[in-house]
Amino acid sequence: MLVKVSGSAVYGINATTITIEVSVAQGIKFFLVGLPDNAVKESQQRIESALNQSGFRMPGKKIVVNMAPADIRKEGSAYDLPIAIGILAASGQIAETLIPDYLFMGELSLDGSLLPLRGVLPIAIQARNEGFRGLILPSENIQEASIVSGLEVLGANSLSEVIAFLNGTAGLQISNPAESSVMLTQQESENEFDFADVKGQENIKRALEIAAAGGHNLILIGPPGAGKTMLAKRLPGILPPFTLEEALETTKIHSVAGKIGRYSALLSSRPFRSPHHTISDVALVGGGGNPQPGEISLAHNGVLFLDELPEFKRTVLEVMRQPLEDRVITISRARFTVEYPASFMLVASMNPCPCGFYNHPEKDCVCAPGVVQKYLNRVSGPLLDRIDLHVEVTPVRFDELTTARTAERSADIRSRVIQARGIQKERFAHLDNLHCNAQMNSRMLRTYCPVGEEGNRMLKTAMERLSLSARAYDRILKVARTIADLESSEGVSIHHLAEAIQLRSLDRENWAG
Repeated sequence: MLVKVSGSAVYGINATTITIEVSVAQGIKFFLVGLPDNAVKESQQRIESALNQSGFRMPGKKIVVNMAPADIRKEGSAYDLPIAIGILAASGQIAETLIPDYLFMGELSLDGSLLPLRGVLPIAIQARNEGFRGLILPSENIQEASIVSGLEVLGANSLSEVIAFLNGTAGLQISNPAESSVMLTQQESENEFDFADVKGQENIKRALEIAAAGGHNLILIGPPGAGKTMLAKRLPGILPPFTLEEALETTKIHSVAGKIGRYSALLSSRPFRSPHHTISDVALVGGGGNPQPGEISLAHNGVLFLDELPEFKRTVLEVMRQPLEDRVITISRARFTVEYPASFMLVASMNPCPCGFYNHPEKDCVCAPGVVQKYLNRVSGPLLDRIDLHVEVTPVRFDELTTARTAERSADIRSRVIQARGIQKERFAHLDNLHCNAQMNSRMLRTYCPVGEEGNRMLKTAMERLSLSARAYDRILKVARTIADLESSEGVSIHHLAEAIQLRSLDRENWAG
């Protein structure tokens, strides 16, 4: 007897439906074909034990399991459940009436219980798109899958519960879509890090506000203890809330990477990723034998913070060049290619020299001649050229530290950022996948950032004196457009350009004297 059961395979952040065909005939061997990996091949022992513990039996006949399409590699242990259901139906132990209506995924334990899996959200989206009535998963995963409307999501704790449901003798746990639909609006009411706790550093706060309003990359350069890391950690608190589209795309990436907690659903806050400087290039951009998203994709629609930038390996930093421009990362292997979104804000911090006190107003630098330039050369010019704002962080004076005056709260700064992003959203409403000024290309700059003759003269002088590249020219215009949006200004004025140039004027010649 032949039975077909539907499962799913995740590639990149999208899923492909897999048809699992099970045939039980005369014979005694078990055959599993369709390009399975070792984890799938080992399912026979798990399934046999799970069936015995659930009161059923493995047919003592020839069992052939084909996973179609056969030219796509099947990986992982999540195919245990659909294979087990196929074997039971093909051997006549359970009814097969409901099987075509549902997509099944889940790993079986030896006692028949179901273990959670990765990539549930793209699987649920694909199941809805292909017209399945519902999706049967481990109970831990149903909250995540319930984000997808128009799909019946059922959760089971064991193989026995799934069998009882298919035989019509019991029901399964049903997700509550109403609960997950409101999760996007349940933003954290009080951020752990607030700008109200930061004394002084008003110019740095202004730079961070501009970066958040336009989605710009930023680097902070200053001595140890000046507040670089402290300020960067407060950036997520002033970013605008997720749109539904952004939340879904970001949640898909975290789902594929296995970063969604059990019983959780839609991500409600923008990610803030801060990898250690010992990270490898594959861990940063993604990849591996079984490609997984890297830190730049996990930071999609959020912030990637690289503390102590020169301490990262040169190869690790250089692999970010293309994603910073294209906002996607493409991972190619001999048999397939996957693409992960990587539209993130890069925020980096570094000391001006190895000892940290070069150009310090009170302390002397003890670095030997030439050491400062060698230290700065660890960060390449092409990478720095892709960072919009170069900001010097100076130590906070004692009188500022001890003042009783309360600094501006993150909520107040965030309201201005949201207003500026609203202007940008309206401006780019007719364009797909473009949400902020940092994502504009050169052609759009001519349309949305006209600066006039006087502005062109200022830009020409700045480019000649600072030896700026054409890329730097574009990024100055984007930053100026963001500054204008913060003031709700229709056009880009001279003072907007002047501030944008000032935020770009720190180059390595300045740092190294």
